[in-house]
Amino acid sequence: MEVILAEYLGFCYGVKRAIKIAKKNAGGKSCTLGPIIHNPQMVERLNAEGVGMTEDLNSVDEGTIIIRSHGVGPQTYEEIQRRGLNLVDATCTHVKKAQLSAKELAESGYSVVIIGEKNHPEVKSIFEWTDKKAVIIENETEAEKFAPCPKLGIVSQTTMAGEHFKKIILHLLDKSKDIRILRTICTATEQRQKAAMELAAKVDLMIVVGGRNSANTTKLAKLCESICKTYHIETAQEISPEWFNQCKKVGITAGASTPDWIIREVQIKCQMM
Repeated sequence: MEVILAEYLGFCYGVKRAIKIAKKNAGGKSCTLGPIIHNPQMVERLNAEGVGMTEDLNSVDEGTIIIRSHGVGPQTYEEIQRRGLNLVDATCTHVKKAQLSAKELAESGYSVVIIGEKNHPEVKSIFEWTDKKAVIIENETEAEKFAPCPKLGIVSQTTMAGEHFKKIILHLLDKSKDIRILRTICTATEQRQKAAMELAAKVDLMIVVGGRNSANTTKLAKLCESICKTYHIETAQEISPEWFNQCKKVGITAGASTPDWIIREVQIKCQMM
């Protein structure tokens, strides 16, 4: 059985940068505000290296707060400074661009639409940069129901699937005569999605590796599922031998928050089947 890795998979620049920043600030009383990335195994490893995690600033009296790759709203920065905590910002540069783009649109008088998942931390952070005035749209139905407005500004979640973004945009084009579309989808996301779909078309089975709480990994799995049999796993321990019955070619891809060592473990186990 042949095991093939996608051309683009695993850590993107933003995640590598966030992990590097977290490791640099390990030790003492340092913690991330929420998981630094959406991969529980990496979060556990960082904890072992001296980088804790908190979901609530009220639980932190001193030390360093590391802003995770998904970013936070301006009020959180203010609260960290008010508490006298050391602030280290590991927000992905692409997320920061989406945040500031939304802020600029809002301040310029545009009704801002964020195309993305309402409960995703990145989308919540972008929303807060519009002074909580933006409308978050997840699907075409919500786009159809969006009320017309004089000026419409559109940004997207950085991990949004490109085709999904285009479909939603089509339903918004007649909502205003003054529309600004800022396509804030990360290049690394598009590369991974394109490579995964190309590989899925050539194999009998796809293994998608990454946290179940990772939006970009979940999107990879859904894209692959539309092409061939697909399993979304977090670690090699989840692999079952019966998956590979009558398989001649197996493809492996991984989300942008999946560490190299986990991908390698999955590859080795698949090769042993």
